[in-house]
Amino acid sequence: MKLLGHVLVRSALAATLVAGGLIGPGALRAQADDEAALNAVRAEIEALERRIGRQTVARDANAESLRQTELRIAAVNGELARLRARAREQQERRETLAGQAREAEDRLAVEREALARQVRMSYMTGRQELFRLLLSQETPAGLGRMVAWYDYFNRARTGRIAAVSGELSTLSQLRAEAAEIESELAVLRAAEEAELEALDATRAERSAVLARVEASMDESGDEMARLRGEERRLVDLLASLGEVMAAFPVEAGVPFSDLRGRLSWPVSGRLAADYGQPRGAGALRWNGVLLDSAPGTAVRALYHGRVAYSDWLPGLGLLVILDHGDGYMSLYGHNDALLKSPGDAVTTGEAIAQVGDTGGRAEPSLYFEIRRNGEPVNPHSWISGTPSVN
Repeated sequence: MKLLGHVLVRSALAATLVAGGLIGPGALRAQADDEAALNAVRAEIEALERRIGRQTVARDANAESLRQTELRIAAVNGELARLRARAREQQERRETLAGQAREAEDRLAVEREALARQVRMSYMTGRQELFRLLLSQETPAGLGRMVAWYDYFNRARTGRIAAVSGELSTLSQLRAEAAEIESELAVLRAAEEAELEALDATRAERSAVLARVEASMDESGDEMARLRGEERRLVDLLASLGEVMAAFPVEAGVPFSDLRGRLSWPVSGRLAADYGQPRGAGALRWNGVLLDSAPGTAVRALYHGRVAYSDWLPGLGLLVILDHGDGYMSLYGHNDALLKSPGDAVTTGEAIAQVGDTGGRAEPSLYFEIRRNGEPVNPHSWISGTPSVN
């Protein structure tokens, strides 16, 4: 229903723009084609994600249990991020209102003092002063000046009274809005507490699932076979994504290939595993880097592009894959919250996820790769400087 409402609004807006000559029919058709292509891409990615989910169930029930619990953790963390962002906005608004209220109170004090001076002056002059002047046989010119002065004085006093009334009304409105914000903040705090309780319960469930996964690994004793299987699934996923995303290329900009050595790390943290280092006891090597970082740290997009994947994958947990065009993709794994959806456009440095420990990690960390046509490349060649601790 909400989607239908958005479509109707866009259609009405587009019709208005065409009727007013602000956009041409050709531009409108191009926009519709782009939206249709993007929706088709999103549908294909969602189908791909469902297929991966079914394969996970077929291969390993424990992995599917881990997937479900970590997806629930991601949903809770995403909602917490939304609640906290809203709370920050309201707290900033509350501070702004408090400042405006102080300014209104200062102006009110000034107006009240000015009005009080006028009242005292009127009292000292006496209410019958003008009448006495009429009987004092003053010259017409002097009487005219005095009448004009009284008229000015009365208009000034009326203006002061109106100013005081206006400041009182402004102050009342500010206080009412501040009270509404306080009420919403209380609701947000209660919602956050409820989400934290849900998160604790889900993390406890996740710990039990991880214990079963580790026990299963101990029984099989073939860690390298598991790692090779996870690498094959990732390679297959990247190949499928490459085909899907070809239907909706990244918007033009500086080509990714021209940015070698000029990009920034997606998070700051300690380098726990580096590209090319041996991984386990076999011949496998790390295709990216593992950066230990604080849980909840914002993971930022390496460069502008489009979200090609935002879901769970065995071995990498909650994973985001960005398509940067020309066959380049960047991968961000082990997150505990996914802030973007497939098809979303992102800008350089935009937060796309949060550091976590999903996918079987013992400590919060980010796994990060850069790939060209599905093949891993050394990220150090593309990024300026070395990872550092905040």
